[in-house]
Amino acid sequence: MVQPLFRGVLPALITPFRDGQVDEDAFVRLVERQIAGGVHGLVPVGTTGETATLSHDEHRRVVELCIKTAAGRVPVVAGAGSNSTSEAIELVRHAKSVGADAALVVTPYYNRPSQEGLYAHYAAINEAVQLPVLVYNVPARTSVDISNDTLARLSKLPNIVGIKDATGDMARASGQRIACGEGWVMLSGNDDSALGYIAHGGHGCISVTANVAPEQVSAFYNDALSGQWAGALTGQDRLIRLHKALFLDASPSPTKFALAHLGLCQEDARLPIVRASEACRTEVVAAMRDAGVI
Repeated sequence: MVQPLFRGVLPALITPFRDGQVDEDAFVRLVERQIAGGVHGLVPVGTTGETATLSHDEHRRVVELCIKTAAGRVPVVAGAGSNSTSEAIELVRHAKSVGADAALVVTPYYNRPSQEGLYAHYAAINEAVQLPVLVYNVPARTSVDISNDTLARLSKLPNIVGIKDATGDMARASGQRIACGEGWVMLSGNDDSALGYIAHGGHGCISVTANVAPEQVSAFYNDALSGQWAGALTGQDRLIRLHKALFLDASPSPTKFALAHLGLCQEDARLPIVRASEACRTEVVAAMRDAGVI
């Protein structure tokens, strides 16, 4: 069996802010905490990293800082998506130039390309940069859904190696695995349904919850991927309340609150994301207790 390039839990890292600027010291501490917690990779400047409100210079700096801090201990998959193909290519080029192991490229949002347009977008990136690329499919955010047929075509390109699937559609996962073949990386984009996704042949998750509970989430994936299903189910039950709580308000505000509660960073986000509501905070703290974080 061909082993996937990436597996296990890869946290979708938050980008901490202080006084309106990226808090680089806090970011380094968060990366070190993730690695110490046993995660299998790192994903800077994805949706959870508030890439939509980072400047291009900030985006590049966070990627560089993540790679420098990781220092080869775990792979780094750099967020590099855009609804402009040329801009996405530039971000993927930068990721490659600073030593990222792969790029995570979201389907183009707002302009809603056709399936042929989606194929052409990723094919252009494949041709322009020799770096592994994971397709990020999240229709709830982008208003476009890349089909398994299109992914099967893309899987034949040398640099398009897999997907972050945030559709929550388990049946699609099985169909995609068959269509795209061995070696196609399949990572869930949803913490709460990742157990089912792995059962359908997935290889892990790009996780929000790992920001808060890296040890617990890593243990869950180690159990699930080694076929220790009783342990995985226990881990799922311990974490499910936290998975839900971190999305009671617009992400990543609940996650930033949780990390601030642990004293790891400020809870500041950038508008239009605001701080978590009081009701959300109460539930996040309770869920952290259930998960064994506090």
